[in-house]
Amino acid sequence: MEFSLETRVYLEDSDAQGIVYYVNYLKFMERARTEFLRVLGFDFQQLKQEQGHFVVHSLDVRYLKPAKVDDCVKVTANIIKSARTYVVFDQEVRLVSPKGGTADEVLCKGQVKVACVSSNSGKPVAIPSEIANAFSQQCNN
Repeated sequence: MEFSLETRVYLEDSDAQGIVYYVNYLKFMERARTEFLRVLGFDFQQLKQEQGHFVVHSLDVRYLKPAKVDDCVKVTANIIKSARTYVVFDQEVRLVSPKGGTADEVLCKGQVKVACVSSNSGKPVAIPSEIANAFSQQCNN
């Protein structure tokens, strides 16, 4: 399942030239992953109650074309690997055409490995079984 979230680029997302500052693509991706988890029926408060939370372990991002102020972008999140203590997302930020509403032009793409860690120790722990099962069902591999 490809999850997607549309958002607009605001002035706060850009540099002085009106181009999205590179780190803000990571914020867009984070929001898509968070909303994907919510659509699956989970939220961060629930995970926290189970004494764990997700943290970014590593990422590999390619910036291909710039987004600009007032652009509408579609941010996708696909689970490509689900393991005991981590999950890997394949993500893209695409420009939404103002005329046709399609999101064909890829602006940024990356893979993000997110680990589940103990809220107490900060060490890796198993993803709670209910969430792990949902991730496995969504996995594209």
